Amino acid sequence: MLDKIVAHKRRQLASTVTDLAPTTADLPQMPPVRSLKEGLIRAPGVAVIAEIKRRSPSKGDLRLDLSAAELADRYTRAGASAISVLTDDEFFAGSVADLRKAKQHTNLPVLRKDFILAESQVYESRQIGADAILLIVAILSVEELHKLHGLARRIGLEVLIEVHSADEVEQALTVDPEIIGINNRDLTTFTVDLKTTEALRELIPPEIACISESGISTRADIRRLAAWHIDGALVGEAIVTSPDPGEKIRELIGGIDDQN
Repeated sequence: MLDKIVAHKRRQLASTVTDLAPTTADLPQMPPVRSLKEGLIRAPGVAVIAEIKRRSPSKGDLRLDLSAAELADRYTRAGASAISVLTDDEFFAGSVADLRKAKQHTNLPVLRKDFILAESQVYESRQIGADAILLIVAILSVEELHKLHGLARRIGLEVLIEVHSADEVEQALTVDPEIIGINNRDLTTFTVDLKTTEALRELIPPEIACISESGISTRADIRRLAAWHIDGALVGEAIVTSPDPGEKIRELIGGIDDQN
């Protein structure tokens, strides 16, 4: 599945003509980004990054009729520390429009979650209002990781570098990252195991903000992450499929108090 997604994304990028010059020229006039890392640090316990996600390759349609603007507002009022927006259209039914709408309806940092493989996507992310982007070690060479991470930082974006194994943590650390996300979902089999976070957290220096991704749905999960010294939890499916997404976020945040 991962190979299929990446192959499609590369074909999509190859067929898109992008002129980076206007984007680059506009950068000095763009507002400063909202810091994802600061949002994580300010949270009283495990910060919740609430995701706007219509579809999943492993679970199918989740909430195709969602309003990104409405959810961004509800997530903000419920106490989320940041918002993640899926912008891939083919496999997640997301869009750049979803990110723009979310950004307009929140004062929180907004993470663009996509399969970023090219510099044009990094420039585009800044242009559409993302505060941070996701770079997935599993789909990038070391050279690509350094190039895309360096470009993002130069134009003001923060970067969440996603890992799933000890080898990928080692690669991530070569770019001197500020934020690392541990994906509990194996991107080749799509199986999920929260213990992946426990195993990899000890390999990441404490000064680097650490996020756990996938498979987080309950207050008990949040308490486990707190015990492993995780700074944030990225939660998508459990929130968007809830009858009351705002209440689900409050439930997750309430789990922090249970372990104090």
